[in-house]
Amino acid sequence: MDISDYLIDQQGKDWAKLLSDWAWLVPSDFTVWIVNRFGDIVLVLDDGTVHFLDVGAGTLKQIAESREDFCVKVDADENAENWFLISLVNECVEAGMVLGRDQCYTFKVAPVFGGQYSAQNIEVGDLEVNYSLLGQTHDQIKDLPDGATVNLVVGT
Repeated sequence: MDISDYLIDQQGKDWAKLLSDWAWLVPSDFTVWIVNRFGDIVLVLDDGTVHFLDVGAGTLKQIAESREDFCVKVDADENAENWFLISLVNECVEAGMVLGRDQCYTFKVAPVFGGQYSAQNIEVGDLEVNYSLLGQTHDQIKDLPDGATVNLVVGT
């Protein structure tokens, strides 16, 4: 397995701009280390700790004490599967979904709204739009209890 088959190239992107709608969750100083094909990011903070930004779930969690610790943990249990969504990426590739330079896989119905982790619920989307939409959505619902009813209003 070549791990690069499950990642997108993060070089040349303005990460401060791309993640501006995540300022409510992501610290201002970070280094983007790894980005999976769904736009989830492995970030390294100034103290060297490694964190996982799950844009679908709207969470930021520490997953390792350092880059070296991450390299050990990625091979443990189901970590690689969970962090890189290997099986789901394979499904998308088999379904013919090809990513362009500034694209990622996006959910038609976000998991936070009950969308399934399956190729039938995934499409190719714009990376910047994905970050903006999900960042704003999670910011607006972050204080709601699980199971709360949400009414979506689409602008005209």
